[in-house]
Amino acid sequence: MCETCGCGLTGVESHAHQRLAPVHRHEHENLMVLTRLLAHNDEAARHNRSHLDEHGVLAINIMSAPGSGKTSLLEATVQRLRQQYRICVIEGDLATDNDARRIRAQGVPAVQINTGNACHLDASMVHRALHEIRLADVDLLFIENVGNLVCPASFDLGQHRNVVLLSVTEGDDKPEKYPVMFRAADLVLIAKTDLLAHITEFSIERAERSLRSIASAAPAMGVSCRSGQGIDAWCEWLQAEHHALSQRRPTSELSRPHHDEQPTQIEAEAR
Repeated sequence: MCETCGCGLTGVESHAHQRLAPVHRHEHENLMVLTRLLAHNDEAARHNRSHLDEHGVLAINIMSAPGSGKTSLLEATVQRLRQQYRICVIEGDLATDNDARRIRAQGVPAVQINTGNACHLDASMVHRALHEIRLADVDLLFIENVGNLVCPASFDLGQHRNVVLLSVTEGDDKPEKYPVMFRAADLVLIAKTDLLAHITEFSIERAERSLRSIASAAPAMGVSCRSGQGIDAWCEWLQAEHHALSQRRPTSELSRPHHDEQPTQIEAEAR
């Protein structure tokens, strides 16, 4: 989890992040605390998702390493879809509102969450942000998570779908190195494909093989915000997902993102 990164453990009732004391603690005690906290988080996430479903809002959680192009992707997406959908963005960063200001410059509302030293968003943070949004006026809600390929994968926020960006500047073996994150993905976007001519070490084919090697069935598509390559296909995926959500609403069927079922390191140790 987050014991070694400074984030600590996230509870629903408070945003305070605290470390588990490593001294005189047994693995099963740590696991009990983690399980309890994640259960609280999941309860808050279900609450968030029920609000979103009630209003027919499709929520997309966008995750990646820092600098892989999440905000640029959102800018390009807003430009393509703002005439068709009412869009809102929740921005997660440790500090600054730089990305939120970029989104607002595109003419759509953005709510900034600053996590301090926390390396991921959690459901309670998103719940507070939702209180600043009039969901009746939103069709698509994008949640730009904190740049990190580890912790965000473990926290359900109430989203309907997880999208993970893999930039060609990062290396094509990232799915194998960060399997929990990539197994949680409903879609993988290989970003900055305009750089492929210059970064010959990256292979889209190897990236897809790496993705399949961890038993992920998530589709992968290349995108470039600079050239526009793949943006139409990405927007078509969003349109299909929004339509699917609208079809589910009459049956009150709640959509839940895929979560990795492999044990975490602390679970493995406890066993």
